[in-house]
Amino acid sequence: MQEKRRGADMCSGPILKGMLIFAAPIMVMNLLQLLFNAADTIVVGRFNGKEAMAAVGAVGSMVNLLVNLFMGLSVGASVVVAQEYGARRTDGVFRAVHTSMTVSAIGGAAVMVIGLALSEPLLAWMGTPEDIIDMAALYLRIYFIGMPGNMVYNFGAAILRAIGDSRRPMIFLLVSGCINVVLNIVFVAVFNMGVAGVAWATVISQYTSAVMVTAFMMRSSGAARLDLRSLGVNGEKLKALVRIGVPAGLQGMLFSISNVLIQSAVNSFGSTMVAAAAAASNIQGLTDTASNAYYNAAISYTGQNVGANRLDRVRGIARASLLLTMVTWVIVCGFIILFGRQLLSIYTSDAEVISLGMVRLVVMNAAYFTCGIMNVFPGITRGMGQSLAPMICTLVGACLLRVVWIMTVFAWKPTIMVLYLCYPVSWAITGAGQLLIYRRTLGRLTAEMKTA
Repeated sequence: MQEKRRGADMCSGPILKGMLIFAAPIMVMNLLQLLFNAADTIVVGRFNGKEAMAAVGAVGSMVNLLVNLFMGLSVGASVVVAQEYGARRTDGVFRAVHTSMTVSAIGGAAVMVIGLALSEPLLAWMGTPEDIIDMAALYLRIYFIGMPGNMVYNFGAAILRAIGDSRRPMIFLLVSGCINVVLNIVFVAVFNMGVAGVAWATVISQYTSAVMVTAFMMRSSGAARLDLRSLGVNGEKLKALVRIGVPAGLQGMLFSISNVLIQSAVNSFGSTMVAAAAAASNIQGLTDTASNAYYNAAISYTGQNVGANRLDRVRGIARASLLLTMVTWVIVCGFIILFGRQLLSIYTSDAEVISLGMVRLVVMNAAYFTCGIMNVFPGITRGMGQSLAPMICTLVGACLLRVVWIMTVFAWKPTIMVLYLCYPVSWAITGAGQLLIYRRTLGRLTAEMKTA
């Protein structure tokens, strides 16, 4: 398998060093994605005012709600490919790759159609302020045109990471993201297209990344080789992909539903608060980039080692994930709390927006290590082939708890501080549950392997 020599060695060698090396390009990729998304908010905020910035920021939770099911399937694709690759079953990898890429194209088209039909009704249901709802709906409708490209890129990137290549997805995103930034400035500053301009820039960049990852896979001579004539659905691989991916996707959707409710509560405070939340959320993404990188590294490392029957290394993967999460919390979250006002001033010069944004940053970052635990350990569990239990844990510990919090604690004291406190409370409870599920899954898998 030719890519093995170019990717990470996941089944031997130091785990912490290997995971960090593998996660670094994913972290850079996520950071680039964050910066490119932030460029949308910054450009419209600077050239079109805080209302336009609020319109772009108000749609994030809605986008996640509609795309997370299929993005969960990309997690399933990563696990299935990683396990087949770790077991050195070349034919299994080939079938998994082509099934996954077929699902990505179909899923992207489905999300595009649904998004175009439901954009404005869902924004209205969320209570989006009247002074920004038209701009938000326009941005959202254009954004969903790029969903097929978005899905194809993300599935392709998941496949490459599964075989140990985390560098090329980063390169593809860097190129497409630079195109996004340049087009943002051209469309907004030169042609005065407003939110429509940043939306079209995003669509073009999404299809650019999709073309690049597809072209690379078609030229590959190793495990990730893509033959367009062989595209189709293999029943066995689809079943495995769905078994792991659907719970992960449903978890993302349920998580997004709770975040939509929180966004609705934020919307009730007016467009200034929406703008502050949008800017703070972009900055908060600095920590999310690291957490997501460790999550993806945990999936690929665990998947390959389980496929190679190296369960002895899974505990090392868990320890490395925990250490990386804690170090990131101290360094990155500390930086954000100390320099939050300066970071917020990049997005806007409005003093009220900056002050309100700091409330979110302080609450979120003070306890973010619990969010890291909540995010990373489901990756290890899914890499072992168990996806339903992490979904149920997230449903109860995060999603339902946040709904209950909004209906009780927030209803009793409707302040923005009380609203944001639902995040660390739900993180801590869900993180504890995910740790227990990881331990139980590893124990069961170890017992099964001893009796096999």
